[in-house]
Amino acid sequence: MTEESLTGCVTRYRSGFYSVQTDHGTITCRLRGRLKRSRAGGDLVAVGDRVQISRQEDGSGVIEAVHPRRSALVRPAPLDWGEYQQVLVANPDQVALVFACAEPEPRLRMLDRLLVMCERQNIPPLIVANKIDLVGEEKARAMFSVYPSLGYRLILTSVLDGSGVAELRRALKGKLTGFVGPSGVGKTSLLNAIQPELGLNVRNVSRATSKGRHTTVVREMFALEGGGYVVDLPGLRSLTLWDIEPEELDGYFPELRPLVADCQFSDCNHHNTPGCAVLKAVEEGKVHPDRYESYLRMRFGDDE
Repeated sequence: MTEESLTGCVTRYRSGFYSVQTDHGTITCRLRGRLKRSRAGGDLVAVGDRVQISRQEDGSGVIEAVHPRRSALVRPAPLDWGEYQQVLVANPDQVALVFACAEPEPRLRMLDRLLVMCERQNIPPLIVANKIDLVGEEKARAMFSVYPSLGYRLILTSVLDGSGVAELRRALKGKLTGFVGPSGVGKTSLLNAIQPELGLNVRNVSRATSKGRHTTVVREMFALEGGGYVVDLPGLRSLTLWDIEPEELDGYFPELRPLVADCQFSDCNHHNTPGCAVLKAVEEGKVHPDRYESYLRMRFGDDE
């Protein structure tokens, strides 16, 4: 029997096996040996990758090639022999950054760091401010008011009264979305409100992945009934700015980016350099002081 060549998308990974969704259904695949040998400092195949597979006589498959990625959310995973780039999700259309308005209080410096990460990896962010019922819509909007002015989409949600859930569901439709959120922000309940048991399924996989150092890693895309997928992104603390040089950081702040050319010195650090256009903009109220403080903490340390 001749091997059949198919194209598909990797929807799940566990213990060396990949689930690949094709026009002929989902096929469980292994990685071709020559691809394993060509591994160079990072995951060759990840959830979200488009791959070419050959279907075997027993119905299983072998991944023969990986299509070029248009984007990827990666983090460093230090190993004994050097730093390894772990791909959390390949080809995401967006990343939903979920924060609560209260219980817990929103850590906006963490949000700023995640926005820089999205800017660096060229992935559109979607800011979700959850639990607005605890503070009221007006206060919730004020808490996150700086972000829409910078071009970032903001959706206010409440599972308790259903506010914003339909809008969020529409924003996810037809897209591959990574979900990031600190503990306690209500991400599971929010996903359950979008689609029954969706959050519970995501949480079960997340718990299996994070039980211990030697626990088998599971990555999985969850299908949305209206089209699209969501992927939970673990390890929030390790999504650091590991691949950004300090002098490049201003380029990932939309409000600072156009000001840099007007600084007196090309190596301006926007902190204590004369003729700094960024400092002038902060003093004139054109750059929000909290965002500027986030920049300083990322640039010079003391970032939370």
